[in-house]
Amino acid sequence: MRYLFPLALLGILFLQGCSQKEVFKPENLKGEWRSSGHLSSPISNVSLKAAVLENRNLLTKEGEKKLKIPEGFRFITINDGWIITQNSLNNLELIPEDGVSEHVTIELKRSVAAANIEGDVIAILFANNEMALYSLQSKKLTFKESSNAPIAVDERIVNPYFLKDLVVFSTLDGKIVIVNSTEKKMLRSIVVGSEEYFNNVTYLNVIENNMVASTGNTVLALSQKENREKYEVRDIAYSDDGIWLTTKQGEVVALTSTLQFKGKKKFPFAHFVGISVQKDHVYVVEQGGYLIALSKDLLTYDVYDIDMKHESVFAGEGRFYFGDRYIDVK
Repeated sequence: MRYLFPLALLGILFLQGCSQKEVFKPENLKGEWRSSGHLSSPISNVSLKAAVLENRNLLTKEGEKKLKIPEGFRFITINDGWIITQNSLNNLELIPEDGVSEHVTIELKRSVAAANIEGDVIAILFANNEMALYSLQSKKLTFKESSNAPIAVDERIVNPYFLKDLVVFSTLDGKIVIVNSTEKKMLRSIVVGSEEYFNNVTYLNVIENNMVASTGNTVLALSQKENREKYEVRDIAYSDDGIWLTTKQGEVVALTSTLQFKGKKKFPFAHFVGISVQKDHVYVVEQGGYLIALSKDLLTYDVYDIDMKHESVFAGEGRFYFGDRYIDVK
């Protein structure tokens, strides 16, 4: 019994230490970032491609649209003149952007993780990690391929990507699967990451002949050969002149398009929630309400106050959206 009190006291001290979470505190604050504006309503839900406002308006990377997502419908993506949603019956509901044409319903009665459309091809990734192609005209299944069902996934799920007659699926178990939509045949499967949990692909972009993809723990660059590097990725941006990413360790990292290291800047205790590459600068948003503007070589930077209160952040074309407002970084 003589050890009970010291052990209990040690436990209390440990819990008190855990409750005092360290936060990012900039040494030099440049001032307030003043280039800003407002949305018609606060953001309700955020995805990689777009966000839905509380008034059900759609917010895309180009800005707020006068397009409403019906109540009870889950927004998935927007492409090729169609807004893809899933209705309360777990069917895919395609809403025309013109607001005039009729809705198209694809009967699935299954939970959809991601989807996209181009021409007559509807590509779907189901929640059990099964991949499928449907015809818009016939509404019939034309291809399916099973994969390992995930145990737990990151909420950042990538929609299928179209490259001419190829469909690139970003799976929930950390792979890139390439399917020929004309021949209805799987051509290649590429492992991005191999973690047991939260291993789904969270980013995908293709510039010219180079594909960049990432999970929460691995970045892949695929051109003539496969290159992989381990980073605990929060956000990633790929442009013509390189790759920039933020990590869970509060780092901003610069890489070439083939993942060669170029530079790194660490901000102690920073929790980054958005990244955007514009002209000569890389902009990152820190959860505590700060915008950090870095030179592309990461050698210089300024920190600005943006009065953000831990809202979800959506990165648009030269803008960061949060709450019912946005800041311009073009």
